[in-house]
Amino acid sequence: MSLLRFCSEDIVWQEVPGETSLAYTLTGCPVGCKGCHSVDSWPRGSGVALTPDYLTARLTQYQGLISCVLFLGGEWQPHALLTLLQLCKAHGLKTCLYTGLIDCSPHLKEGDSQFIENRAKGLAQCHLHSLQGLTPPTQRL
Repeated sequence: MSLLRFCSEDIVWQEVPGETSLAYTLTGCPVGCKGCHSVDSWPRGSGVALTPDYLTARLTQYQGLISCVLFLGGEWQPHALLTLLQLCKAHGLKTCLYTGLIDCSPHLKEGDSQFIENRAKGLAQCHLHSLQGLTPPTQRL
């Protein structure tokens, strides 16, 4: 299995309304959205490997402090991302994927997932394994 890599790991409050999220900006994005705020994340092979063991350690560290894990990108490696999403769900957390694609891979939609898009803003969010979707009016780009 190919590993996803990240260039940023932060605790955020605005990206997923009503949630305290551990957010990963993943590297190697081939989508290349016009106006992307994370162009520095595009180079393949850059950043730190986001292994299941690494993520488990972070989820344990933040247990009781976060309610969601947000992945900014990663949809280009659906099997690797699905492994991480399932790990988050096993820890009782909500998950969210921000993507520039109009739709997500069927692999990422397995289970109790929703897909919400906002074509007018050129943004799509695939909200996965979550109890509730994003509130589109709160999303400002």
